[in-house]
Amino acid sequence: MRKSVDRRRFLKTCTGLAGASFLARYRALAAPEKGRLKILDIRVMMLQGPRTYTLVKVESGAGLFGIGEAYGSPGVGVKEQVLALREDFIGKDPLEIDVLYTTLGRRTDGSAHSLMRAVSGIEMALWDLAGKILDVPTATLLGGRFREKVRMYDHAAPRNMLNNASCREWAQRVRSNPSGFTAHKFGFLHTDPAKDKARDLANRVLTTRELAQIRQGYENCREAIGWDHDIMVHCHWEYDVRTAIQIAEAIAPMKPLWLEDPLLVDYSESWKRLTESSAVPICTGENLSRRQGFKDFIVNSACDILHPDLRNTGGFLETKRIADMAEVWGIPIATHNTGSLVCTMATAQWGASIRDFMTCETVTGKGDWMDKVILSDKPPIRDGYIWLTDKPGLGIELNPDVVRAHLAEGENWWG
Repeated sequence: MRKSVDRRRFLKTCTGLAGASFLARYRALAAPEKGRLKILDIRVMMLQGPRTYTLVKVESGAGLFGIGEAYGSPGVGVKEQVLALREDFIGKDPLEIDVLYTTLGRRTDGSAHSLMRAVSGIEMALWDLAGKILDVPTATLLGGRFREKVRMYDHAAPRNMLNNASCREWAQRVRSNPSGFTAHKFGFLHTDPAKDKARDLANRVLTTRELAQIRQGYENCREAIGWDHDIMVHCHWEYDVRTAIQIAEAIAPMKPLWLEDPLLVDYSESWKRLTESSAVPICTGENLSRRQGFKDFIVNSACDILHPDLRNTGGFLETKRIADMAEVWGIPIATHNTGSLVCTMATAQWGASIRDFMTCETVTGKGDWMDKVILSDKPPIRDGYIWLTDKPGLGIELNPDVVRAHLAEGENWWG
């Protein structure tokens, strides 16, 4: 059996093609391996924790396999979608990632586009497999690393933003977190916990009192945490454009890193109006897919920061193309990620390969079992960053004991 490509030949290949695109370099590197291996199977298993987590495995010959993660919560039907696409991949060359992804769109039933969450997880696993076949990290296959560590942000929030003691307790808590996060995203439902439960979910307008509470709440947070930590303001597509502008005005003195998803998901001229009016950077993108979903936001400069989720957009390559398009208009990238540590480590590989990358979301880094899903002798997040390794592919190996202990009901190890 032919051995994997060694690192010296890889570096020689990249040096000889320094002016070419990363895809050209990848194809040149993969050419000697073309046709050697075939995809033998695709398997799925789901973990259960605070959310559900859908892990995907692509198996090939020579005992090599790749692991990725499709969308979890809400994960209704995602496992079934992955398995429904299985026959489209079996027998194919696992290194032909772009071809496999692109030709799925030619299915006569058009289902590949509607199954983008499943496609994304399979594509992610293919990049892990490609790295193992070629014996290089996935970030290197994607064009190389612009950074050796990727900044992460968490969801830590005060219990009550209007209470100074609560905000001070929050600041002490986040500063003592062993993962060392220095960026925190949270919404303003914590301003009045008693009323949060009874709020009108259909009302897209805030009162003057509510806007004043939002301003006061974030002022309390900024005073408690200081200026060496970043705060991101989280919305969930609740508001109309005038209310979003008012929210941006209320929080602007606290210099948040961004205001996220205040308007309805899809593009409209209102996004452009908001972005032009706001002193706070506007961030969106977690529920968009493929270049087509991001195009209007980019070409109309209708946001300041794009926030794709690799499990929604189509995977590594499609999201890299989105980032390349955004760079032309000077729009940086951050990444949404509510996945397990598998998706978090995968997104770090991807983020390292993006020139204008800011930070990646994570629900891990709390020191519980979720940080032990992969085998490692170090905490996965240190000083608020994931540090990349030189291991091939995504550089991860599942911890079978932890995974088995947290399988969702009815699930077995790799099905």
